[in-house]
Amino acid sequence: MKANNKHLMKKDERAQVGIGTLIIFIAMVLVAAVAAAVLIQTSGVLQERASSTGQQAAQEVSSNMMVKSIEGVRSADSDADLSESVDLLKLKVALNIGSSDIDLNQVVITVTDGVATNDLVYAGNDKTYGVPMAGFNSSATSAENMVELLTNNTAAAGDNGQYFFVVEKVRDEDESFSQESPIMNQGDLVTIYISSVSSTSAADAATLDGQSVTTPNSTGLTVEPRSEISILMTPEAGSSTTATFTAPSFGVDTNIGLYP
Repeated sequence: MKANNKHLMKKDERAQVGIGTLIIFIAMVLVAAVAAAVLIQTSGVLQERASSTGQQAAQEVSSNMMVKSIEGVRSADSDADLSESVDLLKLKVALNIGSSDIDLNQVVITVTDGVATNDLVYAGNDKTYGVPMAGFNSSATSAENMVELLTNNTAAAGDNGQYFFVVEKVRDEDESFSQESPIMNQGDLVTIYISSVSSTSAADAATLDGQSVTTPNSTGLTVEPRSEISILMTPEAGSSTTATFTAPSFGVDTNIGLYP
């Protein structure tokens, strides 16, 4: 009887299955690592943006200037006859409570009488027009710079009074404010000088605010009785400040309170 010999081959696929599982596991780990890296990077960017937005928002609501008062000054000709219009605006300005420091170099002051509008920057600002105001000297007195504001001309812009303003410090306990670096902080009080010389005053003015300003340059503005004047101060960051007034009758006064 012939023996029935069977040759059985054992099918063992465990090693192959193990390698496949390992490959899938490694792929999942790599995908998870990439996903985690993307999430970490995204969360970092979002956190940075949120922090920056929060700081800007806080600065926007806390940084603003406050106009304490506005005084108008009329010029006088050689016969001591007063101008029919106000030729110089003197704004007493401070910072509101909780406000951050403000660099006046970055402040834009817009003045309008309803007909003409002038956008003014600080006299020492050399970024807007490429040069500072003609005649401006950071070592000079505010009165000397005011005369330059009223009478000089900046070739890159035009008549100084149409494009610039000058500042005088009134209170500065920590001595942080200067003509060269006009940075206001809490407690500071300054006077901002804005030229408002009209075309008629420019013809014959001789003195203004105690200074000799013969033949000042016209600004295109006219501040006369019943004129409605609006002044908008826009800092680099923070809310804008607006002061609007209607000029009263001048009478025989040289200095007229205009605001509040």
